[in-house]
Amino acid sequence: MSLTKRLDKARQAFDQKDLQASAAVHRPDVIAQAVEPHGGTSHQYIGDTVYGGLDGIVTTFAIVSGVAGANLGADVILILGLANLFADGMSMAAGSYLSTKSEREYYDRERERESWEIDHFPEGEQAEVVAIYEAKGYSPEDAERLVRIQSQNKETWLDTMMVQELGLLPDERKPLISAVATLGAFLVAGAVPLLVYVLGLFTPIDAGVSFPVSMVLSAVALFMLGASKVLITERSWLKSGLEMLIVGSVAAGVAYLVGYLLAGLGT
Repeated sequence: MSLTKRLDKARQAFDQKDLQASAAVHRPDVIAQAVEPHGGTSHQYIGDTVYGGLDGIVTTFAIVSGVAGANLGADVILILGLANLFADGMSMAAGSYLSTKSEREYYDRERERESWEIDHFPEGEQAEVVAIYEAKGYSPEDAERLVRIQSQNKETWLDTMMVQELGLLPDERKPLISAVATLGAFLVAGAVPLLVYVLGLFTPIDAGVSFPVSMVLSAVALFMLGASKVLITERSWLKSGLEMLIVGSVAAGVAYLVGYLLAGLGT
């Protein structure tokens, strides 16, 4: 059994408060078999995908709502919607790339510094971790024993320093993949509010129908993407879906109201 599968079974046992199932995944032989340096990588980019998609729908439909509120026509909605879709999508992708890259660079720099300090001031570094463990409630003897064991292997010692002293965990996401996942999700989900207007380029659609259809499509997409957050949060899909639907509706409502008021000022 892989570590990822074991953790999934442990989470399921916890959700169901199933003591027997929980005991099964905590057997020593199962734990030994599932030991891996790190967890699986299948969920690493789900956050980028979900939140990129959510932002794509909210921002694009906000533009659709604002323009519809101002009664400026389907052509304006398409122009502004598509411009926002690609410009904001690229901006989010660039932000995701730079943010992930900066976090990794910061982590690597701090780890390099800790490694240098361990090489040159091992006693001081040991004293730092002993003090941290004592602050957590360990006795001085137990704290020193723990540090003595951990410091026998430099990589283990470094891992301990990064977590215990700096509170840093490595982010194993690749910046480029993170950016692509964000951009792809933003473009796909953000295009949903514009689908009916794009269709209107090829077949006549009543102007009074386009906006309600866009609203319904956006609401469904918002709910589905919000519900998909359970892949990360493992909370209620219904609550997550409704929460995102409400947030997106408020944003769209504000945009519609602003567009309506500005249209009134122009008359």
